[in-house]
Amino acid sequence: MFLCAVLAGALMFVDTHFTRMESVRAQLSTLVAPIQWAVSLPSDVLNWGALALSDQRALVEENRRLREQLLTLSHRVQRMASLTAENVRLRELLDAGREREVPYLTAELLSLDPDPFTHQMVIDRGRRDGVYVGQPVMDSSGLAGQISELSAYSSRVLLLTDASHALPIQVNRNGLRFIVQGTGNYEALKVLHVPDTADIREGDLLVSSGLAGRFPAGYPVARVSEVSHDPGEPFATVKARPVAQLQRSRHFLLLFPPEPALNAADGRWHPDLDPVAIEAALRLVELLTPPVEEEE
Repeated sequence: MFLCAVLAGALMFVDTHFTRMESVRAQLSTLVAPIQWAVSLPSDVLNWGALALSDQRALVEENRRLREQLLTLSHRVQRMASLTAENVRLRELLDAGREREVPYLTAELLSLDPDPFTHQMVIDRGRRDGVYVGQPVMDSSGLAGQISELSAYSSRVLLLTDASHALPIQVNRNGLRFIVQGTGNYEALKVLHVPDTADIREGDLLVSSGLAGRFPAGYPVARVSEVSHDPGEPFATVKARPVAQLQRSRHFLLLFPPEPALNAADGRWHPDLDPVAIEAALRLVELLTPPVEEEE
């Protein structure tokens, strides 16, 4: 060991003071490389085996999860088929027509309003494309807002989160109807005038109710993020998070909902005057009312 230490010191001294040792060191490295490879081979084999076994376990676990997911989805599809058939039978019983799909027009984002106190954007569709003021706008996740201003080739959209925007919604779980209003924050909406005893929970999906005839019913708007109850206050504080990706989406849909029913007297829309609903209600009353026998 003493001789090896002396030899190592001598080689270090020569390598430091003479440039010819670079070629010698390179040749020695080439000779030593197979030895280094042979020494590291067992550890490389062990690492490869461990990686192969872990990948196999991961694949087996993923296969198990996918099988469970497939079984769950298959059960849901079977249940959905039953519900669809039941829905068809009920519609036939009420003699009501099928719901029509809402036509739409695609649009792309042009710019965002730089004013921090307003949440608006400009899209590449305008009056020449059939766009109108008040038209609903949505992205791939849910409702985003409505058209507020028009030009020939572009339109300005007022987003849901703007403090001046509000729309009627309902809780998808139980049908409770409220009004949701923007807060000036892209990540927050507030649900107005929610009674302290109302059945609304964190995580509930809020969808458009279709009232007022501007937004079609059933489109996702927000998800409840917070419900707080203050003792002695008649209303609860309910906050929601928009489901639309307002700060990330670049492509949108402009919806063309069907014209609402109008009252001939005042020209305003009334949900109770929808002819399909009136006909269905009368049909149901006829089915549920027993016949009256006339006296002789």
